[in-house]
Amino acid sequence: MKVAVIGAAGYAGGELLRLVLQHPDVREVTATSRSLAGTPIAEHHPAMALLTDARFAAHAPAEAARGKDVVFLALEHGDSSKLMGSLIDSGPGMIIDLAADFRIHDGRLHEQHYGAHAAPALVHRFAYGLADVRGKELRGAQAIAAPGCFATAALLALYGLADLPLLAPPAIFAVTGSSGAGQAPTPTTHHPARANNMFAYAAMGHRHEGELLEQWRTWRQDPAAQARLMCHSGPFVRGIHVTLHAHVAEPVRDINARVAAQFARRPFVRVLDVPPQLTQVAGSNFALIHAAASADGREVQVMCVIDNLIKGAGGQAVQAMNLALGLDECAGLTAPGVFPC
Repeated sequence: MKVAVIGAAGYAGGELLRLVLQHPDVREVTATSRSLAGTPIAEHHPAMALLTDARFAAHAPAEAARGKDVVFLALEHGDSSKLMGSLIDSGPGMIIDLAADFRIHDGRLHEQHYGAHAAPALVHRFAYGLADVRGKELRGAQAIAAPGCFATAALLALYGLADLPLLAPPAIFAVTGSSGAGQAPTPTTHHPARANNMFAYAAMGHRHEGELLEQWRTWRQDPAAQARLMCHSGPFVRGIHVTLHAHVAEPVRDINARVAAQFARRPFVRVLDVPPQLTQVAGSNFALIHAAASADGREVQVMCVIDNLIKGAGGQAVQAMNLALGLDECAGLTAPGVFPC
């Protein structure tokens, strides 16, 4: 396959490059960057030194996409929708967008979390690429919106509760590492602000809540279903740890076994007998989950850990590509995490 990664200079773009350069079915990779055109990829992403001696291309997105089997977009939120029309017209076999532009089909929900959409007529072309839930439903998709990192972890935690009677909306406490904020340092993302520190942000309205709610409402078959995502920044680089808490209307037993059954055929989700640790997934495409119930069975907690740059971005995008094209779902993605990290 011929693949293009548009906007390959960022953290997510770099991880995506690392994965596709090692994918057994990919034979040609074009990486574009407006700011780094002509620069050796390995000079900017040092881990690529053993994989490629290529340079970032200066091609415009539509030019880079022409003749490609798969095009990945790793651009800032809002940029994909501005160029999507010309990109589709260039005729690539498949487009996978890692930004938020096409994740939410409900126009009102999108506007609430991101503002007015620049290309609303194109939204319904895109399948939501939550690979570990949708699985073979993605087969044949030609346009995929890769889920957000917080949304991925939160939805995997929610999925096992989708058909349980609940007394109140689930609350999901989530902590992410500094790499989720991108490469450019800001007063809250550079190392002196993050080390030995932890803080909440986007209280009562993180933007990933929009896509989370759309999926949760579909699973619950309830357009008014609610869930609350509480996001925090933690003093580490990679990963997301979420803890979900819910009150159930009827006592539930063996909740961990119930969740394990939901993911029994999903190769990248492992349900553990003990709560997972973030370092177990750093550098991998795996999600680790553990669920527990109170002694009376009326309260449930679900913990989920993922790597935000792989399972929450590049790895899930490649997994969705594999599923859509009918390839081995695990192709290019089976490397375990690294420890210590």
